[in-house]
Amino acid sequence: MDVAIIDSGGANLASLVYALERLGARAVVTDQAEVIRGAPRVLLPGVGSAGNAMARLRAAKLDTVIPRLTQPLLGICLGMQLLFEASAEGDDGDTTCLGIIPGRVARLAASPERPVPHMGWNRLQGLATDPLLAGISDAEYFYFVHSFAAPVGPHSLAVTEYGETFTSLARHGNFRGAQFHPERSARPGARLLANFLAI
Repeated sequence: MDVAIIDSGGANLASLVYALERLGARAVVTDQAEVIRGAPRVLLPGVGSAGNAMARLRAAKLDTVIPRLTQPLLGICLGMQLLFEASAEGDDGDTTCLGIIPGRVARLAASPERPVPHMGWNRLQGLATDPLLAGISDAEYFYFVHSFAAPVGPHSLAVTEYGETFTSLARHGNFRGAQFHPERSARPGARLLANFLAI
């Protein structure tokens, strides 16, 4: 096994496994703590709502396991948002998340020119050097589907503009996050996943 993919119940699990297989990596989808702890790398994908995803992680007792992992972990889309302290998503406008990266995820502001969810191709503006960005330029496009986004801060590796500037790649220690879907982002996405496998 090269990567443990945390089973967060998302519909993108199969496409993520396939994207990794195309890179020659063997991935296992699991919600078992011992398998996740023993994996050389971990992916935390996610689609849907932060509240539902956190409830699923708590039910599997992974909300206490994930923050203690020491191997490289990459959160994808909602999985990245779950790495933060809290999200404005939820019935009461406040969902407690994993608390690994300081900050609170907020809803994107909609406008006639920029509908929410932000859906489609957009670019990254790199702010820091990181192995995850090796061989990836600011001219390349990645595929986004999201209504909430993380603030810009010391954790930001790259940002994206969509009416406002938000964090599109984050890092805090061994934890990284991508707001976009690398498994749906053609060659640049494959390069980013390959970079993650090399970390």
